[in-house]
Amino acid sequence: MQTKEQIVKDWLPRYTGTALADFGQYILLCNFKNYLELFAEKFNAPIIGLDKPMQTATAENITIVNFGMGSAMAATIMDLLSAIEPKAALLLGKCGGLKKTKIGDLILPIAAIRGEGTSNEYMPPEIPALPSFRLQSAISHSIKFFESDYRTGTIYSTNRRVWEHDAKFKQYLVDTKAIGIDMETATVFTTGFANKIPRGALMLVSDNPLVPEGVKTSQSDKNVTAKFVNLQLEIGIHALKELRDSGESVKHLIFE
Repeated sequence: MQTKEQIVKDWLPRYTGTALADFGQYILLCNFKNYLELFAEKFNAPIIGLDKPMQTATAENITIVNFGMGSAMAATIMDLLSAIEPKAALLLGKCGGLKKTKIGDLILPIAAIRGEGTSNEYMPPEIPALPSFRLQSAISHSIKFFESDYRTGTIYSTNRRVWEHDAKFKQYLVDTKAIGIDMETATVFTTGFANKIPRGALMLVSDNPLVPEGVKTSQSDKNVTAKFVNLQLEIGIHALKELRDSGESVKHLIFE
């Protein structure tokens, strides 16, 4: 176990319970179990790794991975996925809405602000956290296919989970002009770049944390999940199928 390649090829099955050969070439990333359950139900696919840190389900050359919460886990799964060199990895996440977003809005990020710190272990801080354009384009087409709409902008990613009480930090978020806040998007974009994995994200606004009445609660999150998650998942699956069936590379040869 002297090289990164040796380590990740051993650790990806170790963390997921899924053999390397059983992964699809197109990856959906989530950090909520219900996304995984909805995918498994849709395709009548078994959920693998219930006794592992991460769980998967695979169908039609697409594997969904529930990798956990936070930037450290996001970096871990992107490192581990380098073992199979996926053709695309799409994060389906929830975010706090900033600016004039409302609950249930879909956000297609054009970039992310690296406030989480984890990505600094992979790239100098001045390198922007960017998705692969071709994947984001496929998501845009899929949103329109489902006759829905989206907003676009920058996601602020932070390692700090409990901040909704901090007026100074909330003003800082307003000053960044970000459209949403989460914990993983910047990490996925940066570590995907470092690992040569085409990556993208589709975010669902689950709360409006800049105002006290908009802070997420257990009940409000259940309501958001029941009303909006299935559409977000269907869009993600459709986008990866489009890429799969087109046979096109997602990589930006000039940028990457």
